[in-house]
Amino acid sequence: MQILVRDNNVEQALRALKKKLQREGVYREMKLRRHFEKPSEKRAREKAAAVRRARKMERKRAERDGVK
Repeated sequence: MQILVRDNNVEQALRALKKKLQREGVYREMKLRRHFEKPSEKRAREKAAAVRRARKMERKRAERDGVK
């Protein structure tokens, strides 16, 4: 990952770096790796995330089709 510092504006470059890291999911991964997660907990977390994604997609599809 590369961030360019323009006109010696380090604060702006730091903000851009933080935004890129956030988009890439680095902060989320750091938080997850802070403590050991049992395989059963990992499966439950991933399943819950899949359910949330599916519900969100269904809401978007219903909204797009005009069904409410």
